Amino acid sequence: MIKKIKGFTDLFPPEVDKYLFMEEVAREVFSLYGFKEIRIPIVEKTELFARSIGDDTDVVQKEMFSFPDRKGRILSLRPEATAGVVRAYIENKIYRAESLSKFFTIGPMFRYERPQKGRQRQFHQINVEAFGSSSPYLDAEIIGMLWEFLKRLNLSGILLEINSLGCRECRNVFLDNLREFLKDIESEKLCEDCRVRRDRNPLRVLDCKSEKCQKIYQDAPIILDFLCDGCKTHFYKVLELLQGLNIEFNINKKLVRGLDYYQRTTFEVVAKGIGAQSAIAGGGRYDGLIKDLDGPDVPGIGFACGMERIFQLLDYKKKDTLDFYIALLDFNALDTGFFVMNVLRQRGYRCISTFEIKSVKSHLRSANKMEARYCVLIGENELINNMLTIKDLSSGEQRTIQKEKIKEIDFSRS
Repeated sequence: MIKKIKGFTDLFPPEVDKYLFMEEVAREVFSLYGFKEIRIPIVEKTELFARSIGDDTDVVQKEMFSFPDRKGRILSLRPEATAGVVRAYIENKIYRAESLSKFFTIGPMFRYERPQKGRQRQFHQINVEAFGSSSPYLDAEIIGMLWEFLKRLNLSGILLEINSLGCRECRNVFLDNLREFLKDIESEKLCEDCRVRRDRNPLRVLDCKSEKCQKIYQDAPIILDFLCDGCKTHFYKVLELLQGLNIEFNINKKLVRGLDYYQRTTFEVVAKGIGAQSAIAGGGRYDGLIKDLDGPDVPGIGFACGMERIFQLLDYKKKDTLDFYIALLDFNALDTGFFVMNVLRQRGYRCISTFEIKSVKSHLRSANKMEARYCVLIGENELINNMLTIKDLSSGEQRTIQKEKIKEIDFSRS
């Protein structure tokens, strides 16, 4: 028997209903803020992710599913969506048609890492991107929209963490100070990843999950102390606006996220009780990324929600009411049953038949198990008299009608 690949999962109801609910709420909320849904490929040139996410990030170095195609081009399954959305924005010259673009996309992402609670090798994200404005008001709007989305999912025990990574100028001053701090630390005191990051990408050390390393970095320089006047004004205006939206937040001075393209505002929503990976959503501003990918100098900001992680917090059960169960008591009732179902479905009622010839008792047992509102019984007597017997499964009342009446009776109020 062929089995699924490790880190990839099959989804069936009722689990899949939660994903559909998340998508439905996302589309409802995001449309209120002027965001439009787009679809982008799940396969891109590997160069796109190396140039945008960063060659020295764990995502590019360790986690991408990459492979050559038949022409020898190196391709990758997308590990995140922002790079692909930016590529589509540039390639399709969207910036020529509008000064502010607001998009969201929903779909699978792929990272080759150890499967764990809340993260598989194929996972699903809801991604939001906005291009064209560097205003702190857009930052606050984006975060406010994320918070409204999570609020409508009725999630509890969540907290917004926020930081600023500054612009490229003031961050370079910070990085010089961070390198000075790191060079005095003995290599054997650091984890293997941090030994590499210290030289190649020192900002990433602050993102290390090792408790031993985090203790060492307690005295590391804080990027907020190095913000230029423009970045400082921007950051504190965002905080002021969030307070006006009554969104509680925690300034996490070590929050850097795992991707190189972030600048200025960066944020995460963390939750309790979902394992080591506590972030259920996160994002930030990435001014400069569009230019770095050979587009115009257009600022951008966005976020991603991990659907598998939200799934663990989501208390939702779909009210999946079945209107009619069609019970066939005679082989000759198949055509009539098929006709009745077609009529009911065209009228907007949900109905089902197993197309099995069984006893009344057996059919009623199945109908009750499926929680149907009505059971339509079609046997020899009904066929002879061109009638249908309809049983209300909640009240137990039963009545017989002419078959053609099924086209006009309003069962929603009966």
